[in-house]
Amino acid sequence: MDKNEINVLDELNKGACMGKDAIHFVLDKVEDEKLKNILTEQYEKYKSISSKINELYPSDKEPHETNAINKALTWYGVEMKTLMDNSSSKIAELLLQGTNMGIIEGRKLLNHKEIDGKVHKLVQEYVDMQEDSVEKLKKFL
Repeated sequence: MDKNEINVLDELNKGACMGKDAIHFVLDKVEDEKLKNILTEQYEKYKSISSKINELYPSDKEPHETNAINKALTWYGVEMKTLMDNSSSKIAELLLQGTNMGIIEGRKLLNHKEIDGKVHKLVQEYVDMQEDSVEKLKKFL
């Protein structure tokens, strides 16, 4: 596996970690059971993506994750933006914003990086999962 593919896997893993963190930070604020189920399902998909990244990643290294500062900023952002409004609509809006950033990053990786079939397939799975999440979350706006 070349350095470029490792960088792609690192970016993908950071995105998956951000997704897991965001869901983790909002899940206890969600009162709507349908939304809670969708978020739990999405969390599991992010975990699956991270697991697949670990399988492809060189065995002598660890994929990059989000650092403590980014996690803290994500938590703080969620707390501030839901302080006055923790409705399902607001939570869906916040998650949609992050999910759209993930789609953009994933599409950039697909369009501008030379990557082998397994890595390309995983990036495509990530983007497809994110796009599916957008459709599900839009119903809660």
